[in-house]
Amino acid sequence: MLTLQEIQNAHQRIKPFIHKTPVLTNQYLNKHFNTEIFFKCENFQKAGAFKARGAHHAVFSLTESEAQKGVVTHSSGNHAQALALAAKNRGIKAYIIMPSNAPEVKKNAVKDYGAEIIICEPTLKSREETCNQVARETGAQIIPPYNDVRIIAGQGTAALEFFEVVDDLDYILVPVGGGGLLSGSAIVAKSVSLKTKVIGVEPKGADDAYQSFKSGKLIPQTNPQTIADGLRTSLGDINFKYIQQYVDEIITVEESTIKNAMQLIWERMKIVIEPSSAVPLAALLEEKINIVNKKAGIIVSGGNIDLKNFHW
Repeated sequence: MLTLQEIQNAHQRIKPFIHKTPVLTNQYLNKHFNTEIFFKCENFQKAGAFKARGAHHAVFSLTESEAQKGVVTHSSGNHAQALALAAKNRGIKAYIIMPSNAPEVKKNAVKDYGAEIIICEPTLKSREETCNQVARETGAQIIPPYNDVRIIAGQGTAALEFFEVVDDLDYILVPVGGGGLLSGSAIVAKSVSLKTKVIGVEPKGADDAYQSFKSGKLIPQTNPQTIADGLRTSLGDINFKYIQQYVDEIITVEESTIKNAMQLIWERMKIVIEPSSAVPLAALLEEKINIVNKKAGIIVSGGNIDLKNFHW
């Protein structure tokens, strides 16, 4: 099992390649919720999302011989950009398998980082099969988007920095898709703050993590329907083990509330976030947990959005 020390080691390894993102508060939101809310803004991270942390840790954990033939992954966007950037920083080749319905802005960013894009059908089976085929043909190392201890350790560094700024959070709310960010954040939170409750939040239209958490067994994602494209993936089995051990609760939110939360952050905080990042605030809007007079931390997971195709 991953430890706090290993996440601290990961932080030292990736420090030269990532931003130490700011923690922001907003007077209007604090007054509205009668509490203090702190936002760890990974939308300002390299490649626009927290994924840069895990990708850089995985890539720079490879030996010289492992890295020689490059890396390959499948991703709808943020992990794709992050791995492309990490490979560029190490000077190795990156092959990125992207579904045909991936946002154009994310495809363009992957190209800008110099990676080779291979388009596949928008199904998990097609993504995985294409990824495995490219790995066999090229000898590239597969770097999974979330279901990997190197990735989890890297993603946990966001929470590590968060608690350096605010060390007495009552709650930390984290969006959950594949579970890498939630797993890493939960390990850190339970290691540094006994009082902090870790809450995973996901859309009702993509609630496999909620179902898995409640049933105690991994339930795959089927036909996810949500605007939060970063949270449509199935929860990883490695991530699920950490979530079972360290996470206090997983809750779901409505699509309309996700949109309202996203618009609220854009209008009141003046920062650009993607729909997945709005999911934790949506939980507060729906009053799923009582945060009155408490300190709540939210990890804003990313800011990559295709504005040409986005409609409120």
